[in-house]
This record gives sequence, structure tokens and C-alpha cells, in this order.
Amino acid sequence: MRGWAPRTALVVLGLLFAAALFAPLLAPVDPNALGADMVTDKSLPPSRTHLLGTDPSSRDVASRLLYGARVSLSVGLAAMLVAVAIGSAWGAAAGFSGGLADSVLMRAVDTLMAMPRILLLLVLRATLGPPSAIAIVLVLGCTGWGPMSRMIRAQVREIRHREYVLAARALGVSEWRILTRHILPAVVPLILVEATLAFAAVIPLEAGLAFLDLGIQKPLASWGNIILDGADRPVAAWWLVLFPGLAIVATVLAANTLGERLRAVVDPRESAQ
Repeated sequence: MRGWAPRTALVVLGLLFAAALFAPLLAPVDPNALGADMVTDKSLPPSRTHLLGTDPSSRDVASRLLYGARVSLSVGLAAMLVAVAIGSAWGAAAGFSGGLADSVLMRAVDTLMAMPRILLLLVLRATLGPPSAIAIVLVLGCTGWGPMSRMIRAQVREIRHREYVLAARALGVSEWRILTRHILPAVVPLILVEATLAFAAVIPLEAGLAFLDLGIQKPLASWGNIILDGADRPVAAWWLVLFPGLAIVATVLAANTLGERLRAVVDPRESAQ
């Protein structure tokens, strides 16, 4: 954590997660509460009464932004955990097994990476109706582990030929024990790096799904559908685009900064290149 950049990134992420956790205490009003007069209270700019303005339905944007942090960060975190679980297991299995099994598993990854996530969500939207938060998490998580599995596979393939692994195999240690006790612990730092970068990739994607009616459905607040409320008037209703946009940028930038810092620590040679 040396240097101001990773420390600042950690503070920013901490503040964002704290704001999401304590949203009921910090929010001025209920995020779905309508104004006293829906005509005069709609699309108001920031003021003392509404610090971040109101949306076209006269709801307080500050409250929706705080509660939206809960939804957007939770979806990003859950999708990341799903991707990490599948990608780690898949990549470790491919890298450790080698041979035909490795080739088959990697061709499956190639097939997955060739399939657009948006297409899967469109199919779900057409067949099952508006997707739930759980469906969004599963689709994003189950389609975002491909690049991660490649990185973990390469690391496992390199580690399995190290002397301490060969010594364990010569002593008769089982393959499962070698994988779980000697190889996977050495891959954990790489998994942390990939998890951080995966989280940074999911946040803007989840927000972008709102523009295709594939994201979190209203009245539940998320950063994406707050921006959608002002997308047709980005100048006249600038506060609807600016504040959630800044939250997304801050989250992605902080997560990427931490991810790159972790990558430099895990693989100094790559950082030097």
C-alpha cells in the first residue's frame, strides 16, 4: 500500500461501501418517496431541500444514490464472487490436468468468451421477462470468468513443475493434496488480483444494462437506472447523470488502481515490462 494512489483507492472504496451499508441512516428520505407535489417537485436541481436534486418522479436523488450504491455494489460483488469461484476451479483443473482435458476445458472457455453477455440477457428478457437481481448476478458471473481462468491456468501450469511440487509427488502425496495444499495457496494472490479487476469490470456493465431494460428494475434504485432517468436530458437534468456517473467512475478507478497495485506485487516482472 505504499504511495498515495493505492491508499486513496482503498479509502474511496471504503467510503463507498460504508455509504451503502449505512444508507438507511444517511439517506434524507425514503428512496421511493414521492414529493409533496409531483408536478412542482419533479426534476429539481440541487438545493438545500434536495442536495442532489430530484428525478422526473419527484424522488430525492441523494437517497436513491445511497440506496443505489447498495444494489450496484452488491450486484458487482456477487457477480465477481461467482466468476472467481468458477474461473478458479476451471483454470486450476485445466492447468493441473494438462493433456486432452486441458485442451477440452480451454476450448470451452473460448466458446464462452465468443458468446456476448448482452445476447444472453436479451434471451432471458424475451423468455422470462424482466430479469431479477439474482438473474443478473448469475449471468454476469457465469459469463465473466473466462479470462480469469486463462490466467489461473497459466499460473498453475508453471507452479506444478516447481521442485517442491515434484518432491511432494515423489514422496507419494496424492494429486488432490498437491493441488489443494501446494498449488492453490500459491495462486491465491493472482486470484485476488483477478477478483479486483473483475469487480471493476462488472460495475459499469451493470449500469449499462439499464439502457437496454436489462438491468435492475424500477422502483429499486441503482446507479444505472438513475442515469437512465436523465439520459434523454443530459444537460437540462445534469445532476441525474453527473452524480451516479461520478460514483461509477470512482468505484471503477479505485478498484482498477488496487488491482494494478496487487498485480505489481504479485508479478514484479510484468510491472517492470
